[in-house]
Amino acid sequence: MKSSSALLFASTILLSSPVAAAGPKVVASIKPVHSLVASIMQGVGEPALIVEGAASPHTYNMKPSNAAALQAAKVVFWVGPGLEAFLDKPLDALSGGAKVVELSEAPGLEKLKFREGGAFEAHDHGDEGNEGEAHADAGHGEEGHKHAEGEAEPDHAAAPEAAAAHDHDHAHEDHDHDGFDMHMWLDPQNARAMAAEIEKTLAEADPDNAGAYKANLEKLNQRLDALDRSLVETVAPVKDKPFIVFHDAYQYFEHRYQVRVAGSITVSPEVLPGAERLSQIHAKIRELGATCVFAEPQFEPKLINVVIEGTPAKSGTLDPEAATLEAGPDLYFQLMGGIGTSLKTCLASAS
Repeated sequence: MKSSSALLFASTILLSSPVAAAGPKVVASIKPVHSLVASIMQGVGEPALIVEGAASPHTYNMKPSNAAALQAAKVVFWVGPGLEAFLDKPLDALSGGAKVVELSEAPGLEKLKFREGGAFEAHDHGDEGNEGEAHADAGHGEEGHKHAEGEAEPDHAAAPEAAAAHDHDHAHEDHDHDGFDMHMWLDPQNARAMAAEIEKTLAEADPDNAGAYKANLEKLNQRLDALDRSLVETVAPVKDKPFIVFHDAYQYFEHRYQVRVAGSITVSPEVLPGAERLSQIHAKIRELGATCVFAEPQFEPKLINVVIEGTPAKSGTLDPEAATLEAGPDLYFQLMGGIGTSLKTCLASAS
């Protein structure tokens, strides 16, 4: 009886103790963004994620569960229509008054312009008559892009779904953020800018937990600084070795850590490269002595074997959107550390 009374008393105390206010319903578009939001929300709540598992925002189709999560959200974080084009219309149609935050517009974010061509040759935009001159869709955000030389146009007659998506892209030609590469999270300094905007937004939407968000931001910034120092050290031995990537998603990492991305197999992962493009990249590997060619988990890895055949180049894998990683606060650090380690491992072994 005595122990029962003590248990009842303890239960009463627990029930009457103040409970931390529940956080707002928050949705994040892709895993890297979700990881930063989850870091800021630790101890308060967990954000929902739209693009789960190994899916890519470049080819994603909305699910009913995604639509329901958006409708219930108080805050939605995404990079912007230049990356998650599939979210453009659903976010416009939100009826619940959610705060939608486009992190590509975060104060202090460094933006890099699209590069030219899969092998990064400069082209003259004024020569509209030359079909070989095409603007690279390095971040897939310039929805009005032409297809680069050697890349096949979508077969609108054979694939009406592809045609509809292609037409939708052209309809948003004016919403391309002036041609900026949208893989902005691949620089920890940009992650800091995004995190600051995330913390500010959450504190305004949920002032009861503003202290927790601020403390979490401080911890996150410390981790980002340590990550930055670690990546400098990781890639230092191989930063002068040229390499080829599947698509040009790494400009921010390259700019921050001065590694040598020599070109990309395709300018847009939605469109497989044609024989001419593969031949161009094969020649570039030989010309530059590129030591590694990197695939991505979401896209066709056999193309890598085609372009390195008959060359001394080795193959590796880079995962810029964290397709193979489990969502959560640690994902961003695993993602960035993984890119650094993959570069060092392949490039060092190919020397």
